[in-house]
Amino acid sequence: FFMRRALRTLCTAVELAAPPTARARREVPAALTVSDRAAARIQELLDRNTEAVGIRLGVKARGCNGLSYTLNYATDTKPGDEVVDSKGVRVLIEPKALFHVVGTEMDFRETDIAAEFTFENPNATGECGCGESFTVD
Repeated sequence: FFMRRALRTLCTAVELAAPPTARARREVPAALTVSDRAAARIQELLDRNTEAVGIRLGVKARGCNGLSYTLNYATDTKPGDEVVDSKGVRVLIEPKALFHVVGTEMDFRETDIAAEFTFENPNATGECGCGESFTVD
């Protein structure tokens, strides 16, 4: 009886002496990184379409290597969308695409013959020669 009471008193004293501290939460990196050039181009596109709240990024099974990126105007946020707000623009990633694009850097490049969004995807295990499609194992 005395041992239990002494132990209870000791536990209470320890709890009062050292209040629990909240663990620092680790910041979760964005699922997608948007370059300055990509953000500027997205903003240009959104300025032309006032109904759009952002750009929706997805992937489709097509191309010579399996998957291809899709970009469309997003007029609303759908359940399950991963929302990336970066550099003043919003990119909504479809739930089915998230696994394939997490960690990807989105850029916009212009050359003499093309102007296109490009994706540097660390998850891609293979790409076709033209860069239109990719594989994730």
